[in-house]
Amino acid sequence: QVQLEESGGGLVQPGDSLRLSCAARRSIFTFYHMGWYRQAPGKQRELVATITSGTSRNYADSTKGRFTIFSDNAKNTVYLQMNSLEPEDTAVYYCNARIVIPSIRDYWGKGTLVTVSS
Repeated sequence: QVQLEESGGGLVQPGDSLRLSCAARRSIFTFYHMGWYRQAPGKQRELVATITSGTSRNYADSTKGRFTIFSDNAKNTVYLQMNSLEPEDTAVYYCNARIVIPSIRDYWGKGTLVTVSS
C-alpha cells in the first residue's frame, strides 16, 4: 500500500502563489512517476503536471509557465509551485504516484482544496 499525504492548499487571491506538497511514505525512486491532478466542481479530474524519474516533467497546457513540479528525494516529497493563480485553477488537487512493475497501478492522496477568489 502506498500512502500519499498532500498539504498546502488554501484560499488565495488571483495572482497569488501557493506551494503544494505531497509526502510519500517510501522512497519516491520506487515510482515510475509522480504527479498532480485536479478536479474542479462538475468537471473530470485532469492532469496538472508529472515528474518522471525525478527529471522529466510534463505539464498541462493551462499550467505551463505558471506551475512547476519538483521533488526532494531525501524527503520523499514532490511539490507543485503554483504562481499567477487564476480563478480557473480552483479545484481539489490530488497527488498521484504510479508504478509500472509488475503492472501499471496508480495511487492517490486524499486531495487538498485550492480556492482562487477575490
